Amino acid sequence: MSQNTMRTKLSLIENSGKQLLANHIADVFFVEPLFDAMPDLVFFVKDTQGRYVVVNQTLVSRCGFKDKEQLIGRTAAEVFPASLAESYSEQDELVLQKGYDVKDQLELHLYPDRDPGWCLSNKIALRDKDHQIIGLCGTSRDLGMPDQRHPVYHRIAAAVRHIHTHFGENVPMVELEQITNLSVAQIERYFHKIFSLTPRQFMIKVKLDAATAMLVDRQRSITDIAATCGYQDHSAFSRMFKSTVGMTPSEYREVLLSTTKCE
Repeated sequence: MSQNTMRTKLSLIENSGKQLLANHIADVFFVEPLFDAMPDLVFFVKDTQGRYVVVNQTLVSRCGFKDKEQLIGRTAAEVFPASLAESYSEQDELVLQKGYDVKDQLELHLYPDRDPGWCLSNKIALRDKDHQIIGLCGTSRDLGMPDQRHPVYHRIAAAVRHIHTHFGENVPMVELEQITNLSVAQIERYFHKIFSLTPRQFMIKVKLDAATAMLVDRQRSITDIAATCGYQDHSAFSRMFKSTVGMTPSEYREVLLSTTKCE
């Protein structure tokens, strides 16, 4: 028997085993209680209209609610600020209408207290037995503190300090190679292991962290902030900011300032 034939048979056995188990599961959303126990991860299922069908308690709390029933049946437009809701809805449409997967999308979320929090988001389409899209499932995982016990942390920390110090520049990988004495492949592997981010994602995060801090100062123009963060093209900065944060720099500033006034 050839190796290909053996792999095919094993795959069929595996799939039949999964299907057999699936046929006997009373609640297809049996993992919901498990996600409820994860305070650093948002989990949700939406129908084809973008309405929440299943959510974990973390999402409920971050939306400012106490009970899941307060969120079930609502859309992003009914829960989040308009500019954020628009971004989420556009992302949902790509999944629901075209079947695209959203993988490790670096996003800056605004929580109810308006503190920014970085997340890696994923969304996939849910399909029926005829392969028709019937909804979507998604997660957003908080980016936790780096593991400082990692054996090469001190080398990566040196690269991180360089990125922070030069956030207004486009730091080339060759500079990080020289600083860490590691190859590009090693740098990428360790960045992902320690920060759950690629070096490029980390650089974007640092730039946007600086930008969001500067946006509090209404005296600073968006063009000036963009240039300070290394974007000579104001429109390019705005596109990158919106694709990551979900709103334009001007809209984000208004949200921050309106929150400050309320306080």
